[in-house]
Amino acid sequence: MNKILSQRHYLRPLAIAIAWSVASARAEVQLPKVFGSHMVLQRDMPIPVWGWASPGETVRVRLGQLPELTTTADPQGAWRVNLAPQPAGGPWTLVVAGSNQVVFEDVWIGEVWLCSGQSNMEWPVRGADRAEEEIAAAHWPQIRHLRVQRATSALPRRDFEAEWAVCSPETVGDFTAVGYFFAREIYKALKVPIGLLHSSWGGTRIEPWTPPEAFGEVPALQWIRQKIELADPRSDLRQARLCEYLNRLDTWMQKARVACERRELIEPAPAWPNELTALTGTQDPSALWNAMVHPMVPYALRGALWYQGEANHGEGMVYVAKMHALIQGWRTRWGMPNMPFFYVMIAPFQYGTEDPEILPRFWEAQVAALKIPHTGMAVIHDVADLHDIHPRNKQEVGRRLALLALADVYKHPVVARGPLAREMVVEQDRIRVRFDHADGGLKTRDGQPPSHFELCGNGTTGYVPAQAVIEGDSVIVSSPACPQPTGVRFAWHKLAIPNLVNGAGLPAAPFRLGDCPPWDSILAQIPEVTQYQLVYDLNLARLGPEVIYDEDRTASVTGRFDRVAYLLELQKGAQTTTYVYVSMDAFTDDPRKLGIPVYGSGIRWQRPVHNLWVASNVGNLPTGSIPVGFIEFWPNNYTPVNAAQVPSASNEVYDFGDQPVDPENGYGCMQIHVPAQRTTLWAINHWSAGGAADIGIGNSTGATRDWTFTGSASQYSYKRLRVFVRPVRR
Repeated sequence: MNKILSQRHYLRPLAIAIAWSVASARAEVQLPKVFGSHMVLQRDMPIPVWGWASPGETVRVRLGQLPELTTTADPQGAWRVNLAPQPAGGPWTLVVAGSNQVVFEDVWIGEVWLCSGQSNMEWPVRGADRAEEEIAAAHWPQIRHLRVQRATSALPRRDFEAEWAVCSPETVGDFTAVGYFFAREIYKALKVPIGLLHSSWGGTRIEPWTPPEAFGEVPALQWIRQKIELADPRSDLRQARLCEYLNRLDTWMQKARVACERRELIEPAPAWPNELTALTGTQDPSALWNAMVHPMVPYALRGALWYQGEANHGEGMVYVAKMHALIQGWRTRWGMPNMPFFYVMIAPFQYGTEDPEILPRFWEAQVAALKIPHTGMAVIHDVADLHDIHPRNKQEVGRRLALLALADVYKHPVVARGPLAREMVVEQDRIRVRFDHADGGLKTRDGQPPSHFELCGNGTTGYVPAQAVIEGDSVIVSSPACPQPTGVRFAWHKLAIPNLVNGAGLPAAPFRLGDCPPWDSILAQIPEVTQYQLVYDLNLARLGPEVIYDEDRTASVTGRFDRVAYLLELQKGAQTTTYVYVSMDAFTDDPRKLGIPVYGSGIRWQRPVHNLWVASNVGNLPTGSIPVGFIEFWPNNYTPVNAAQVPSASNEVYDFGDQPVDPENGYGCMQIHVPAQRTTLWAINHWSAGGAADIGIGNSTGATRDWTFTGSASQYSYKRLRVFVRPVRR
């Protein structure tokens, strides 16, 4: 292969050793393992080089024939220099000298990209389509790959285990397939060396990859930041909580010694607060950032590729907040506010018996994340394997990510994005959907009419299949079953592989636009509700740390009310909608204290409620008049301890007598019970988890009775909560 720079830049280590005197023996100069022979350094940017030595030691750094830079290790032994920006080329030799000398050979300068995520990013070339053919043809020595070894850490590490490899038929089989096929496309277009920093781990969520302070920058994720602080021995919050626990333990010890001497009974010792336990699990917030990404900061790079989401796919719009935290966190740590960040829309997949709409709601969140500046998304419905969560056509995934980089970063005149719905317009008995990125005109991949369009409207009880016709950059959608359409959606099923593409063959992203009229067949079965007025209406698919009601009519509740009612409706797929309606004597005169008890709402109830009336189509649920019930509404974490001494409640099982504990901005509980029958009427817990919240009617099964820790929200295709009050008639 032709060298981009002349051979004179390639200095032999022996010549350098002769030119530089060896310093007296002290602690050895070290560099993190992100540096190594065969590495690629980022072109046209300052090149940070850093490491450790003895405090006060002089460290000298030279790249090829560039001027030598000298620095001094600080009192902790850390040192850093910034080499001047360089054009693409090589090979170079990087030499770092102090009391010892570190030499890295075959160093090239080109384009560096960070590749991260879960198993679809981790997936190797040897597992991709046509693997034998691809491996045999992998003669691309200017593509280099650094694989970070798996590790977790509760605190930031300064280094990891990793080694650079030169692309060849002998090595490429272990490269990230998506990253490799991306790099190959970029190399063909730019003819410069490409370096891949590969740090991924199958099955992991987005939270472990996110810097800890980034959660604090997103209001909806403050609770995660607090969770990290409680587990961080350097934080004031943890110090205060730990001291509080130790004081309680000391008090218990004193009592225990007295009881021991007197041979008396004593209660068990205070339990260790689990919130103070170090976060070292693979799914714990920041645990992978600390161990597998932090050690490479501030290695100069161009941008990041992200292929993750399967582990978070039940969260819906909450994922947008987490993407904000991840992206802004990385950008802040690298000091690159406009760092390009390109990601992959996860492919259609069966996901067991889950609600068919759970994945479209996640796709909707991935599309919404495009509002974050300098991002792009590769849509890959057409390369999916519905029976394999790891589509093997990684070549096309890498190519589509490369198109985004070529268009946005390298300013090549390529079409990089598929059609994205911009707006809908109702035209009598049809809806026109206009698209952005309809480059070359809309068409279908198979020459058939556009598939997977649905309409809803006046007279329908949900969405109905619809016909679609292409007109320029628009699609006209209609259906005889929906003569008065008000809403449209596309590819709204977890197994949808639609055929709509643009002139470049790039597929359209799923979407939904407009609204569907409310369907109130449930209310028709509850005559007493005609005496009530609506206070809140909430589509529970939109749950999150910041609950935004579809309707909030608290301002219209101007007089007194004597009764309160809740209606929870749940539906799995196409099954019959289940519901529970429960009314009771008013336990507050403030309608603002009746909704989801999110942090900051001031809603906190743990008390009996009286004169319940219950209607439901769920078997084994007590219905009719019930003298006494019990409510538990709070934003806190909680334990199963029956501190309120609710009759018949357990101290070991989460049920109707739990104890709220710190932090206040915690897991969250909203439950209505009938203690006399040991029954939970309904529960909505952990709403900050969005699609992974706990929602249910009746008693849950397993280790809890009140749906705590069930993550059950994902199984429902329809979930809705309405809150009513009965005005006092004058």
